[in-house]
Amino acid sequence: MRNFNITVNGTAYQVSVEEVGGMPAAPVAAPVAAPVAAPAAAPVAAPAPVAAAPVAAGNTVNSPMPGTILDVRVSEGAAVKKGDVLLILEAMKMENEIMSPADGTVKQVLVGKGASVNSGDVLAVIG
Repeated sequence: MRNFNITVNGTAYQVSVEEVGGMPAAPVAAPVAAPVAAPAAAPVAAPAPVAAAPVAAGNTVNSPMPGTILDVRVSEGAAVKKGDVLLILEAMKMENEIMSPADGTVKQVLVGKGASVNSGDVLAVIG
């Protein structure tokens, strides 16, 4: 039997290993220094929550599925008609057109190109 100290994800374990069959192991010199305790893992700070922009009153355009915004086709203040393409959302390797639910003016665009969104996230507001 050989004894080892192993550290996994900051937790130290003492294990005994028995060699079975094969060639006999060469003798190992005794360690000169006493085993050193594993250093304590530094606490990982949680990422600061991103402050959500206040959503203006109006028709909200929500993400139908999680994905990445490939293109933003409108800007705040632009006039849109029902069915106009506002954004392109990539999800499951497909490009999805996110369209305006109503006629109006774009009050807010809450995402930018390259943003990751979840299902139900507000993407824009039409007033």
